[in-house]
Amino acid sequence: MNRKEKIMDWVKSIVIALIIALFIRAFVIEAFKIPSSSMEDTLLVGDHILVNRFIYGIRMPFTGSTIIKNKEPKFGDIVVFMYPKNPNIYFIKRCIGTPNDVLEMKNKVLYIDGKKMTEPYVIHRDENVYARDTDYMPAKTLFGSRDNWGPVKIPPHKYFMMGDNRDNSYDSRYWGFVPEKNLTGKAFIIYGSWEYNPLEIRFNRFFKTVK
Repeated sequence: MNRKEKIMDWVKSIVIALIIALFIRAFVIEAFKIPSSSMEDTLLVGDHILVNRFIYGIRMPFTGSTIIKNKEPKFGDIVVFMYPKNPNIYFIKRCIGTPNDVLEMKNKVLYIDGKKMTEPYVIHRDENVYARDTDYMPAKTLFGSRDNWGPVKIPPHKYFMMGDNRDNSYDSRYWGFVPEKNLTGKAFIIYGSWEYNPLEIRFNRFFKTVK
């Protein structure tokens, strides 16, 4: 094999590797970094996670149309999705409501179809409880207030997402439902965790499952 043929084989190998990597990223597994505190204490700022893109089906890039239908998000799933108001931004929240669920929050406690829900992952760091008719803008939502709202029925092919850090999460309470086509995947593992300034590597979080 001459030098030209070796170079061509090398180029072909790189192209094939790139195609495989892009395919995996687009349809199978993708890495994300947690940028905010809205999912504490489940996910911390600086956690690096892997997301299963296949679990909710395979969708065409750009259009969001489903090629292969798989599972649907269920209550409690930690989901990465495209922010409905700007699809160039990715959010990660917990799925709290699925199509046709009737959601209501009373004094920071979630009810689904009239049943009080147990959510051991939720934290509250603000002792204030805002009434439904509050005019305080950071606590005012589309459906009432941060802590008292609903009942709200989830439309078909839509989902309601909320952060575990309930008093400090910009989520469906403020901007509405997540369309099915915006779903990216389900978080399943933390593969690394670190912060800068100063550098802090949290080895105890490496390879921790997300739930």
